[in-house]
Amino acid sequence: MALIEVEHLKKYFNGAAGVNHAVDDITFKIEKGKTMGVVGESGCGKSTLGRAVIRLHDVTDGTVKLDGQDITHVKGKELRKVRERMQIIFQDPYSSLDPRMAVQDIISEPLQESHRYTKKEVLERSLELMEKVGVEKRLQLSYPHEMDGGRRQRVGIAKALALNPDFIMCDEPVSALDVSIQAQVLNLLMDLQAEMKLTYMFVTHDLSVVRHISNDICVMYLGQLVETSPSKELFKRPLHPYTKALLSAIPSTDVYHPMQRVQLKGEITSAINPKPGCRFAARCPYATEHCHEPQKLEEIEPNHFVSCCRVKEINS
Repeated sequence: MALIEVEHLKKYFNGAAGVNHAVDDITFKIEKGKTMGVVGESGCGKSTLGRAVIRLHDVTDGTVKLDGQDITHVKGKELRKVRERMQIIFQDPYSSLDPRMAVQDIISEPLQESHRYTKKEVLERSLELMEKVGVEKRLQLSYPHEMDGGRRQRVGIAKALALNPDFIMCDEPVSALDVSIQAQVLNLLMDLQAEMKLTYMFVTHDLSVVRHISNDICVMYLGQLVETSPSKELFKRPLHPYTKALLSAIPSTDVYHPMQRVQLKGEITSAINPKPGCRFAARCPYATEHCHEPQKLEEIEPNHFVSCCRVKEINS
């Protein structure tokens, strides 16, 4: 059963140059207890999509459902209840934590704001969360600047878990960390998911990371989905030309079987007042005049959707 259902979601930003179509007509579902990875190059709208889903951004159009409940326009007390069930882990653990608050206070803040716990229960819960995410008890009175990046991110994870959410939007949570620490944090997130039955939306530009943690993957390009598929299937058989180019950019240490790089040429289409049609057409080596017509996601193989009018011809 789907915990998150997103239908025709749009988020536009008005600017002096025109309307920026940051998220443009996106539809997907995330099953309970699963992880949906969202990948794409910087500026494609990944983080904006995630923040719109958890209602940090008001949507321009479309609907977002949490466990079957339409939360697109809820406000006030209803929105407060929804946000207890939907949390976020930010990319930069240093800037996302209040530098004036000690670790114990940072983790206990959501508990205090909920007004459901006594002071004793708040303290016990905050210490329990510290232990759960692997932060030593001796650091409870430490401040963010006194810890390394890995510990800071663990504190951010503990804060997100404080109110026992059902869904967590992970906004590139390991991109600011050293590689060895990345693996520790990823394994922690997967252990917590198994233990607490959490559902993740994992936003990243690191394809190696998303392959490790995701059940399904959405590939975004300039505000639109170009391909969605189960993780294993996407890496085994990418269909969209942009997905193929992304996968070819993954660094490899295999000197005997080097990856054949796909070098994209041409200008990146602007997301401001875009013309109808495939936004990747200007960089696609297979583009024809038909690519400038409106495109839509179509199921090419079971649970494998692609937005490309020439995908069958390209992959035949």
